[in-house]
Amino acid sequence: MSAGYRFDPADLDYLTSGAGQDALCAAADRPLTEGSMLADLTALRALCGPRAAAIVETVRLRRRAVPKLGEIAAGWLFTDEALQQATPGPVARHRAQRLAGIGVHDLTCSIGADLVALLPHCDPAIGSDLDPVRVRMAAHNLVASGLPARLLVADALTTVSRGLLPYADPARRESGGRRITSVETLPSVADLDRVHASRPPVLRLPPGIDYESLGRAGEVEVVSLDGGAREAVLWPAELATVARRATVLSSTGAGFELTSADPEELSSGPAPADVVGDWIVDPDAAVVRAHLVRHYAARHGLTQLDPHLAYLSGPRPPDGVRGFRVLDSAPYSVRTVSGWIRRDGTGTVEIKQRGTSVIPDELRKRLRPAMTKDTTLAHTLVVARIGDRPWAFWCRTP
Repeated sequence: MSAGYRFDPADLDYLTSGAGQDALCAAADRPLTEGSMLADLTALRALCGPRAAAIVETVRLRRRAVPKLGEIAAGWLFTDEALQQATPGPVARHRAQRLAGIGVHDLTCSIGADLVALLPHCDPAIGSDLDPVRVRMAAHNLVASGLPARLLVADALTTVSRGLLPYADPARRESGGRRITSVETLPSVADLDRVHASRPPVLRLPPGIDYESLGRAGEVEVVSLDGGAREAVLWPAELATVARRATVLSSTGAGFELTSADPEELSSGPAPADVVGDWIVDPDAAVVRAHLVRHYAARHGLTQLDPHLAYLSGPRPPDGVRGFRVLDSAPYSVRTVSGWIRRDGTGTVEIKQRGTSVIPDELRKRLRPAMTKDTTLAHTLVVARIGDRPWAFWCRTP
């Protein structure tokens, strides 16, 4: 059974029936691992016949969903693709709070994860999707969450509501590069803006989107959770308060925002330090993707190692931010790094790089002969292009 199991209306009829609920409970007590799958399916086929695959897929998706969306999703219905694209709970709630008090139409509601976050804040909040199976899943998930289900089957490129702010999370297309542009989403940003020109939509896009090429009026907010960039939200002019925003969220509740009314205001920025400070700081991914590295440096009294890189240097890292204490630095070579490893009796090396051709996994193999096998002592190697050559920084691992 592949992870891309395709649910059909008959599957949903069974999953939401009394017999289906009993089968889901039975499956929830089984391991459903690769090693146990044959025995699990055999037992479940005896219970629910041809619907066993749908039962297994649903239980496995629910197990993946709870860490991402919270316990509220323990009884939801999913497709694998919909779960992959669903917004993590803290990120969805942050976005919903910015929309508080506004009526919203989720044009690409999928299985309803964003609507669950929106409904406590937005009145009304309705959803639509082109896929009738996902709309039925969304209806189930909203009701299971104690929320009203105002849903319809409709194309995001049609106008089926009045007076509501459009919101869309268009599907991703596969792309060979690290960034995608508007034409690589379905529907495209250009088409969504054209159809909903009277009130441009809020758009949730991949964090690597080349948003500058879109030339879209309003605010770009890049949001991270626990250090990983999760989304770039394009806020239309009616909701924009700045030009660029980096929002850093944490599962523990800590976080911060960094904003700029003019992202180019620090374009000349501080010059790189002639002598690297005691610490190297790697800013949060949201700061990097929002192109606010120099704003972050100015806030915390740091300088860039190179004008083109996000690595920063200073006398100390900001409070609560992981930094790397610099012990040695030199032009990069495998021989130099191997010497540091032997000198310090290092057993484990974390390798970070920016702006060079160094591939950490390949370099680690080349360094392995120099490592001390009977110690757990760890160091961090930071390799960065400074000017026109790679430079190595040997750091204490925090």
